[in-house]
Amino acid sequence: MICVSIGRGRHRHVIAEHKHLVQQGAELVELRLDYISGVVNIKRLLADRPSPVVITCRRERDGGKYTGSEEERLLLLRQAIVEGADYVDLEDDIAASVPRYGKTKRVVSLHDFRGTPENLPEIHARLASLDADVVKISTLGQHTHDNVRMLEMIAASKQPTVGICMGDIGTPSRILAGRFGAAFTYATFHHERALAPGQLSFQQMCEIYNYNRLNRETEVFGVIGDPIGHSYSPLVHNAAFRHLDMNRVYVPFRVPVADLPEFMSDIPRWGLRGLSVTIPHKEAIMRRLNKVDGAVRTVGAANTIVVSDDGLLIGYNSDYRAAMESLEEALGGIRNDQSPLTGKTLLVLGAGGAARAVAFGAHRRGAHVIIAGRTLGRAEQLATAVGGRAVDWSSRHGVDADVLVNCTPVGMHPNVDDTPFEEYYLRPSMVVFDTVYNPESTLLVKDARERSCRVITGVDMFVRQAAIQFQHFTGEPAPTAVMRDALRRAIDPVKQHY
Repeated sequence: MICVSIGRGRHRHVIAEHKHLVQQGAELVELRLDYISGVVNIKRLLADRPSPVVITCRRERDGGKYTGSEEERLLLLRQAIVEGADYVDLEDDIAASVPRYGKTKRVVSLHDFRGTPENLPEIHARLASLDADVVKISTLGQHTHDNVRMLEMIAASKQPTVGICMGDIGTPSRILAGRFGAAFTYATFHHERALAPGQLSFQQMCEIYNYNRLNRETEVFGVIGDPIGHSYSPLVHNAAFRHLDMNRVYVPFRVPVADLPEFMSDIPRWGLRGLSVTIPHKEAIMRRLNKVDGAVRTVGAANTIVVSDDGLLIGYNSDYRAAMESLEEALGGIRNDQSPLTGKTLLVLGAGGAARAVAFGAHRRGAHVIIAGRTLGRAEQLATAVGGRAVDWSSRHGVDADVLVNCTPVGMHPNVDDTPFEEYYLRPSMVVFDTVYNPESTLLVKDARERSCRVITGVDMFVRQAAIQFQHFTGEPAPTAVMRDALRRAIDPVKQHY
């Protein structure tokens, strides 16, 4: 179950928001009295309520907005109990001074904005002893491992428990709480109104992560990187899981470089069955894998990990395969076992991870690879590795290329008026491949279509590589149309929901 927190300044807005959320499927809401301006009328808030409520009045030191006296705050909480609130949230230091009354259940809570203490089980036992119906512990997630400790504490508890790691590192604890047996998790009433660090909206929890469908048998997948908040992979993979009615969830894991070894050791504790890997871990993760496929060995990077039934970590590179399939399809397909890339001149803009996958793949298929990078030294390193050559960024327009591949972020939202290659130098005979997918119609893509080039968009590439990952993860063909639609709706500003 999801408890949806409502923080509005006026009573009528709180009441209207409560009704709207219940219409959207909310089963429990938290009414944050500390957000209400002026005198709080608890009777009005509780009258004819459409669902059970948790009454909370959070002090500033606990992450709230209440600035009145502690005596007045305690009076509000006692009044909520007298008026028959379904739950009342009591911090650990006041729980003993607020007696149980009537049918109101007690959420005894602790908030730590400094970090996640090592002694979570002891803290839990102390809170439970304060006549708690529900124990709530909310701490700042400083390391990815903090989530594991929090979720395992929930799983081990015999008392209804809510455990949350705040901040973007703590996002997995919010999404996976139910899978580990939490009484409920928290979400905010609107994606632009987070009431706690890292809080997701009710809509996100339901429509992206399918929270209310998760259980202890749910298989967990995810994407690791740092940063990770920009990733659209959870949208795409969870849409596919939902479409095929699979009991699986795909979670974003922010894993700083220093946390990677411990995260990999924690894979069995998470219950993880597969991972996508993005910057900055694609190369470093290779030495932590038990087996890798030929594409990983060729490129020197892995972006997909499958956890076998016996716990082996197997690495793949779906970027490599997706890029080659996209290019060969655009060039007419393989004929007589020969790639259409053979003998073609391929100009790659950029020298990062995507550029490596494209350059190595094209070289293996007999293309002449030229690298143009804004840092000439990196371009030369990649060119040497693939047996190609490098040119200075300022000389890129002078290359007589059959295929142009943009592997830089130039043209990415919000810099949509930028292009890595001027329209004048595009020829109708060229294939133009832009790996930027937000927006799909970058300026480079628009210019290429104007010049009658054959075009491969970043959405084409993203969905193809995600579909390859999906098949590695599940052993089943991916619903590519569903994945493409989820991505396009997310990156279209007219239909932006998340």
